Amino acid sequence: MATPLARRPEADGASPQVVPAGSGPADYAAPASLRGIGAQAAGVLGLLTGVWVALSPWFITLQYGGGNATAVDLISGLAVAAVGAFALASPRGFSGLQLGSLLLGIWLIIAPPILDHKHPIAHAMYWSNSFSGGVLIALAAAGLGFAALRRTAR
Repeated sequence: MATPLARRPEADGASPQVVPAGSGPADYAAPASLRGIGAQAAGVLGLLTGVWVALSPWFITLQYGGGNATAVDLISGLAVAAVGAFALASPRGFSGLQLGSLLLGIWLIIAPPILDHKHPIAHAMYWSNSFSGGVLIALAAAGLGFAALRRTAR
């Protein structure tokens, strides 16, 4: 029978020892940190926002003629979803990805007026992209602000 293994942290900063699970005080079974849970939630929300932006051209009318709005939303949505997926890869998240989410959120807000010069943009694209960009900006700002608070607390 295989014994599940857990990692016991060392007090002196050395690499952790592998010990059988349940063979020590209960304080070694530490729950996930609030920062880790927040980073995971932000990653999931960013991923879902990116999926919505990428798939929105098939659910709402973005542009009256031309296909550049569909292409922009598809590419932007896939980029946002990739940033969310990379943020999910680590329980602590990546501060560089939060900056990327911030820039992609700003792009989603300013893209419809830029695209409107060539072909008229539907109001649904303004609302959808503005809301999605706002969500990304709020998630990135919260993550960057929390990281700054953590750095000053050290």
